[in-house]
Amino acid sequence: MQETFFRLAASGIVPRRFFAPELPPEPPAPPAGRPLELEIVSHCWRYSHLLVYQLSSLVLFPPEKTPVTMTVFFSPEDPDTVALLDFFARQEVALVRWNWQALEKTRLFRRALGRNLAARATRADWIWFADCDVVFREGALDSAGLVLATRDERLVFPRRHLVTAILDPEDPVLIRGRDAPRLLDIDPRIGFIPEVREKAVGALQIVRGDVARAGGYCGTIPFYQRPVPKWRRTHEDRVFRWLIGTHGTPVEISGVHRIRHRSKGRKGDHSLPSSPGRRSARR
Repeated sequence: MQETFFRLAASGIVPRRFFAPELPPEPPAPPAGRPLELEIVSHCWRYSHLLVYQLSSLVLFPPEKTPVTMTVFFSPEDPDTVALLDFFARQEVALVRWNWQALEKTRLFRRALGRNLAARATRADWIWFADCDVVFREGALDSAGLVLATRDERLVFPRRHLVTAILDPEDPVLIRGRDAPRLLDIDPRIGFIPEVREKAVGALQIVRGDVARAGGYCGTIPFYQRPVPKWRRTHEDRVFRWLIGTHGTPVEISGVHRIRHRSKGRKGDHSLPSSPGRRSARR
């Protein structure tokens, strides 16, 4: 019932002031004498075959100017992800800091809980709440740093990114991801198509660091900070936007790719992902 209540509240039928966090009235001054710092946050439960592409992209296409902290929440009960993170912990990249955060799986399954921990703890100027199917290819990280240095909104998102077709479990891209941990790039020749967004959803939410530290991620709503016995659908994304009072501002960030896939391994089923239009409408 609480899930339904907050989803309805986010539609505007409940005054936001009842739950809204106290956020900074003004953005901070731009970093003085240092480059802008970015943190990327992903969750992984049985998605190591996708996460390998994301982490590899930070090694194969490293930032040249933008320091990046790559935070991954995971469970020790997911041995494939543990092995993958162990492999990448040994990869040294000049401007990339690996930050692995182990959670009990019941805490991992509520994505807002991990995102809230990351938001409160971040020292970055901006924090990008991603999913492990997002890949940062050529120039993406420095493109993000360059754009974010000019923005002062609370929330921004890539207006356009490139997506694969919906891949079946036996697709070579996903099969290769299940091999032993290694550096692995997705072949652009498989064909990517542009997807345009109208609001910050799911893996495309980039929040100003001071806003994240002040409000967390649905941090004023205890319901979204409780462990759950199985992976929950991420309706809290919509609630988060409601709490901070914006759907986000679109910005142009190059090189952002996403791997779409048919099998939802984290849920233990094989349900189809929603079409982009339906997904946007639901959130």
